[in-house]
Amino acid sequence: MSSKHFPIAISPVWRPFLLPLGVTAKRAYAEIVDGDLHVCFGRFDYYFPLDAIEDATFGRWPLWAGVGVRTNFRGVVGLIGTYVNVVEVRFTEPQQVRVFLRVPCKRLFLSLEEPHAFIAAVTKRRTTETKAA
Repeated sequence: MSSKHFPIAISPVWRPFLLPLGVTAKRAYAEIVDGDLHVCFGRFDYYFPLDAIEDATFGRWPLWAGVGVRTNFRGVVGLIGTYVNVVEVRFTEPQQVRVFLRVPCKRLFLSLEEPHAFIAAVTKRRTTETKAA
């Protein structure tokens, strides 16, 4: 079993506000494990199939959208611990996740400590799968 672990970046300013949601350094990460993207952010804990990922790029998360587990209920979900190093993961088809209610997730935003490495790992996996097909 090979895995790549990517901690979600959490600003010291927001850490006390995220703690009641169960967001700690040990429970804030994204990892690639056996063909899945596993994302854990406090109580948010989901597996997304890597083959459902269309692309991963640098993104922007607006200040007004806030930190924590966020959604617009129309396909955007954010797991945000800081406003820098934000990555946008786009899915080929909306994934169903539970954020208070069950919502579709077409675009997932993550604030990561190592965004370059995450993007490289996801896009490398997609490139390898495309060449194999």
